Amino acid sequence: MTRTEIFDRHVEEYEKWYEDYPEVYQSELTAIREQLLKLPENIRGIEVGLGTGRFALPLGIKEGVEPSRPMAEKAINRGIEVIEGLAERLPYGDLQFDFVLFVTVCHLDSLKNALAEAHRVLKHEGSVLIGFLDKDRSIAQQYIEKRHRSTFFAKANFYTVDRIQTLLKEAEFKNLEFNQTLFGDLDEIGKTQIPKPGFGEGSFLVVKATKK
Repeated sequence: MTRTEIFDRHVEEYEKWYEDYPEVYQSELTAIREQLLKLPENIRGIEVGLGTGRFALPLGIKEGVEPSRPMAEKAINRGIEVIEGLAERLPYGDLQFDFVLFVTVCHLDSLKNALAEAHRVLKHEGSVLIGFLDKDRSIAQQYIEKRHRSTFFAKANFYTVDRIQTLLKEAEFKNLEFNQTLFGDLDEIGKTQIPKPGFGEGSFLVVKATKK
């Protein structure tokens, strides 16, 4: 079963996670929003791999790409313009956007190729933002330990901070800025957390980088 087929078949299970962990979800949103607020106003951006629109909608992102048709239908019902496509082959021309957002890049087939495509579709001095679970921190470690019985994380590729930095620099991005959230295990997080700058404490990181 491909990654896309997994999401095709388990949309409701995917949606239920956000209901089961609302404070975790809101903490992630808060960290992403903090990085987005550093960008200029009135700009155009997309989310790549936007799922059911759980991040795009509250962040004010009006369009993006999703390979799973059942997931995309949920996002469309939430008012988001969705094009069916892959992160590694974005269905857009060059120099189209001011920012590109990825959340949970662990589900991509090739983050390296996805970053090359993000660089291509970004305008000069545009920004890429990546939300990801730090492979070295507790939540990713828990998913790795349980991957043999996980619906969504059986084929996930988790990344260290060092690896993300290397891939961004190889893709010709500069000025990397990190923030972090999810301090503690999933079941311990009972309120929305305020993100901290940097990395090394929180399990969920957001990095913003600028196209050279």
